[in-house]
Amino acid sequence: MASSNFDKFQKRRVITSYFSVVLSVFLVLFLLGLLGLFVINSKRLSDNFKEDIVMTVFFKNEANDSILKAFEGELKLAPFAKDFKYVSKEAAAREHKKVFGEDFMQFLGVNPLQNSFDIHLKADYVTNPGFSKAERQLRKNTMVGDIVYDKQLITLVNDNVKKISMWILVFSGVFALISFLLINSSLRLSIYANRFIIKTMQMVGATKAFIRRPFIIRGIVLGVIGSVLAVIALTGVLFYIQTNFPTIDIFKDQLLTILVLVGVLVLGVIITGISTYFATQRFLNLRTDDLY
Repeated sequence: MASSNFDKFQKRRVITSYFSVVLSVFLVLFLLGLLGLFVINSKRLSDNFKEDIVMTVFFKNEANDSILKAFEGELKLAPFAKDFKYVSKEAAAREHKKVFGEDFMQFLGVNPLQNSFDIHLKADYVTNPGFSKAERQLRKNTMVGDIVYDKQLITLVNDNVKKISMWILVFSGVFALISFLLINSSLRLSIYANRFIIKTMQMVGATKAFIRRPFIIRGIVLGVIGSVLAVIALTGVLFYIQTNFPTIDIFKDQLLTILVLVGVLVLGVIITGISTYFATQRFLNLRTDDLY
């Protein structure tokens, strides 16, 4: 009876250790996968943010419709323009009234606003030199009255993008090391529960390679299970982002996305295989007295 209870206890402990390994592999690889997906999409995310910065070109009152149409044609051919929008002075007045709740034309009698174009530059041009180059080209049009954009915001965005990129690389390296240590620790605990079996097999003449093999295979199987769960969870996150934030276009780089998901599977196999090998080797090299 006592032996039966002990066997049940041992079985529960082994199952618990297996579950902890799968959970550790899943959580670590899921977070690593998220980090990888963020890295491959970080440039596009930063580009989207940069391309939200607006350059507004105001035209003199003398500019007629033909001049505005010609300018629109120039913007379509301009290498720096991602997209643009024409805002008439009447539309600007309506927007002003909508925002501030006051119709300034009632007491001014005239509309002092100007016709304008809101231009979004391509990400490669969203630097102070890039904006300056675009501004010089646009000012060649004698009907352009003024050009307005936020120089400080451009500097701030570019500086922050560089800092974030650097910290992502540092964080990726540190997290990869921590993930290996966590998975290795979980696998060592699962093998620790079988340390007496390992030593018994060794005492009856089994070779180290023969003893290691089933443990390594089992570790890889647990790694594959955790990796597959991580890939399923990552795929769910991708579809959630695509459904709720379609402007990000998370599936644009399909090849890189597939490589990250495959990398998660491969990494799960490699880490669990290597960790199991060294953990098993450690108990093979212990003396019998050190097992207690």
